[in-house]
Amino acid sequence: MSKISIRFFNDREVRAIWDEEYNKWWFSVLDIVAVLTNQDNYNKTRNYWKYLKSKLKKENSELVSATTQLKLVAKDGKRYLSDMLDYNGIIALARQFPSKQASRFIDWFTYSDETIDGKSKHKAYALFESSLIDNIEIGSVKGL
Repeated sequence: MSKISIRFFNDREVRAIWDEEYNKWWFSVLDIVAVLTNQDNYNKTRNYWKYLKSKLKKENSELVSATTQLKLVAKDGKRYLSDMLDYNGIIALARQFPSKQASRFIDWFTYSDETIDGKSKHKAYALFESSLIDNIEIGSVKGL
């Protein structure tokens, strides 16, 4: 585990760690729960996750068994073990929250056509397919 990424959804932090061994990102469950519940209070977010995790365990949900623990830096600067899920786990977690916020989060997380990344991707493909690409000075400020 070497790379750490911080992404933002509606100005809320979503922390992730790159797993070199498995070539995938692990995302902070508590960050996602805070986003999906629109909660700023860490203790309330943690308690909500404990409740949901217990409920999912009783239902024999694979989501709980897919959770792993990795160390993340907390607001106090110390590293603590935190529940983490991979891409598919985060999508499954978000589906536990039937709300517009969860739908918007899933769109953002999966980089749909409506997100900034999706729109940028379409523009990049259009530029690549046009003859304009041949006139751009690559690697320069002018080219940007």
